[in-house]
Amino acid sequence: MSRKFKKTIKDLTQRSLITHNNPKSPISEQYRTIRTNIQFASVDKEFKTLMITSSGPGEGKSTTAANLAVVLAQQGKKVLLIDGDLRKPTVHYTFNVSNIYGVTNVLTRQRSLKEAVVATKIPDIDVLPSGPVPPNPSELINSNSMDQLIEEASSLYDYVLFDTPPIMAVTDGQLLANRVDGVILVISSGKTEVEAAIKSKELLLHANAKILGTVLNGKDVSNDNYYYYYGAN
Repeated sequence: MSRKFKKTIKDLTQRSLITHNNPKSPISEQYRTIRTNIQFASVDKEFKTLMITSSGPGEGKSTTAANLAVVLAQQGKKVLLIDGDLRKPTVHYTFNVSNIYGVTNVLTRQRSLKEAVVATKIPDIDVLPSGPVPPNPSELINSNSMDQLIEEASSLYDYVLFDTPPIMAVTDGQLLANRVDGVILVISSGKTEVEAAIKSKELLLHANAKILGTVLNGKDVSNDNYYYYYGAN
């Protein structure tokens, strides 16, 4: 791997994990607001397993998932971030870990969950990378093995977060949505069309998902990109 490529990965990681690299920034504070709202929503029901998705690509769902994991871990919670995007995985890039083994190996029973999980350099955060890209992502997600993975992960961690493909791109997110306790929909200011956001919500509700709220990503306020959290109706 070239030095230039390594530098590019490092720069991307630093920008992606702003809550770790710059915890006092306004953006980091907004992620803590998201954390607070999730915890308020857990008054009557505990939300341990969460899915983060978006309408389309490039709207910030993976960055949101990673930083949400960080702010939860900063409270001393034990967090597992699972790369549920078995088509275009990115979690291993964000945390600079190996992707040799991961979700696909666990679901096909080639590795146990404990064997496939990778510790990160950030305290209290483990990740489960996607592993090898499979020919049948939807079938793997819609399997009994996925139910077992979620159950086991929930017993080992305080929070289990899933970074999934865009909800309108493929069916993977819809298949996972009713298996987790709650879903967060990420939309991008100036990029996500209103119709796409509405359609995404409809798809999630049709899948019997519990939508906790929406993160508005990339809203330009005072030269900073803020992240806002809105409770779902």
